[in-house]
Amino acid sequence: MRLLHTSDWHLGRSFHGVGMLDAQRAFIDQLVSFVRDESVDVVLIAGDVYDRALPGVDVVRLLDDALVGLTGAGAQVVLTSGNHDSAIRLGFASRLLERGGVHLRTRLTELDQPVLHPLDPADPDAGPALAIYGIPWLEPRLVAEQLGVETASHFEVTRAATARIREDLRVRSAARTVHSVVLAHTFASGGISSDSERDLSIGGVGAVPLDLFDGFGYTALGHLHGRQELSPSVRYSGSPLAYSFSEAQHKKGSWLVDVDADGIGAVREVPWEAPRTLAVLRGKLEDLLSAEEFVWAETAYCQITLTDAQRPARAMERLRSRFPDTLVLGFDPEGAGAAPTTSYSGRLAEAEDDLSVCCGFLEHVRGRAADDAEAAVLAEALETVRLEGVSL
Repeated sequence: MRLLHTSDWHLGRSFHGVGMLDAQRAFIDQLVSFVRDESVDVVLIAGDVYDRALPGVDVVRLLDDALVGLTGAGAQVVLTSGNHDSAIRLGFASRLLERGGVHLRTRLTELDQPVLHPLDPADPDAGPALAIYGIPWLEPRLVAEQLGVETASHFEVTRAATARIREDLRVRSAARTVHSVVLAHTFASGGISSDSERDLSIGGVGAVPLDLFDGFGYTALGHLHGRQELSPSVRYSGSPLAYSFSEAQHKKGSWLVDVDADGIGAVREVPWEAPRTLAVLRGKLEDLLSAEEFVWAETAYCQITLTDAQRPARAMERLRSRFPDTLVLGFDPEGAGAAPTTSYSGRLAEAEDDLSVCCGFLEHVRGRAADDAEAAVLAEALETVRLEGVSL
């Protein structure tokens, strides 16, 4: 049989204010076509199906369309909840959905209740089988007591969860050969994070070691958005779409896993077509507007950092004349490290006259000194006030 490992769909998410529902719908169409063309038996979704605990009506409808499409293409679906999902809401009607081939694993009581698939059609009851388990996102403070652990940490609660799974496997393996697949939404050490995974622990704090998954045939991880192989049997599929500019270099896709009576077989990459390219550009404004090397970015979503010594006027407007989908604009002036370190209040105290105060304020708030025309307007305004007899 064939499994397709996916995760982190984040249905309903936006990209720097741009709605992504159409792009997510296009991904679902790709997914359903692939499942049908490649005769995928089970689609795994390792958490963060939604981007929010309370998704909008159109977002729920999209997931409904996805599940109908996947089961209609001949696949079953096994999914677990992530930290962005509401486990209770996502798990609603799980027993009813199971009859239609959609298996939800969002509760602690379901940790040791696998989805079983016989691997020998001639002997479905006693022959080799595949057991698919789901570990939802485990918030230590909320689940530690239920899992019987004293220390509320990601390591301890995940160790307790995998121990339950191992015990169930031990019992089942006494009667027949059972191969295992575990879905887990967690931050495993060795994984590389990106900016769009919000509220992740950094520097190993909150991460779980890979050896917690030793002995399982395949561990399908979710949470990190970059597809990566932590070991031959432990992998992140990553998100199907880029959700931050830090993912600009990601090659989005999934893992296709073959399983037979002998266990896990070949695992290969499955690429997803990106609806839009991401461009991370850096340079001086005039260079960016004129250089031929940036032609490819004209149809991309752009994050641009300008390095001009002074902040150019109408920078965003001018950039969008060439790169209409510039979504993020930053400034990192060349030579900024050599700039005076005097505070704004200190420079204000050193101002020689009212015009210097006004020009200094303008430079402080926008990062660019007043040009001659602007200084002339300010001087005229100050002179008008002076003539009206107002003391400054």
